[in-house]
Amino acid sequence: MDAIEILNGAKLLTLPSSIDARGTFVKTFHETSLAKHGISFTLRESYFSLSKKDVIRGMHFQLPPHQHSKIVFCPQGAILDVIVDLRKNSPTYRQFYATGLSGANHKAYYIPEGFAHGFKSLTDDAITYYLVSSEYSQPHDTGIRYDTIGYDWNVTDPILSARDLSFIGMGEFDSPF
Repeated sequence: MDAIEILNGAKLLTLPSSIDARGTFVKTFHETSLAKHGISFTLRESYFSLSKKDVIRGMHFQLPPHQHSKIVFCPQGAILDVIVDLRKNSPTYRQFYATGLSGANHKAYYIPEGFAHGFKSLTDDAITYYLVSSEYSQPHDTGIRYDTIGYDWNVTDPILSARDLSFIGMGEFDSPF
C-alpha cells in the first residue's frame, strides 16, 4: 500500500491489487500497511452507497464526541471525492482536496477526524465504500452545504438530498474540531 499526504493528516492511498484471468483482487484494509504510513485505525462500522451519475453526497461528518476517521474507496464506477479540513488549529484549515476514486484506479482516502467528506458520482451505479472508526450517532451527524466550500463541482444539475441542501454554509460553521 502506498500513501501520500494530501492535507494535514489526510492521505491518498493506493490499495494493493492484482489482475489475472479471473478478474481483479483488491486489498481494502491492512492494519500493518496503514501503520507504516502513520495511520492508526480501529474499524467500528462499514457501509456503502450506490449512486447515479451526477449525485452529490456531502459534505458530511460527525460532531464530537462521536467524530470519526474514515477510509473511503470506490470499488465500482467512478466518483470525484472531496474532503475539507475543519480543524481550527490545522495548517490546512478550510482547505479542500479533490481526486477521482474508481474501480479502475484502486485509490482510497484516509480521512482523519475533523474533516468533512463528500463526493460527486461520475458514473451510474458508482459504489462508494466506507470504513469508519466510530458508530453512527444520529444526534451528532451533520454537514456543511456542498456549494459553500469554494470548490467547483462542475455539474449543472446535481442530484442532492433535501438533507444535504439544508446544511449551513462553511462561513456560518463554528468548528468544534
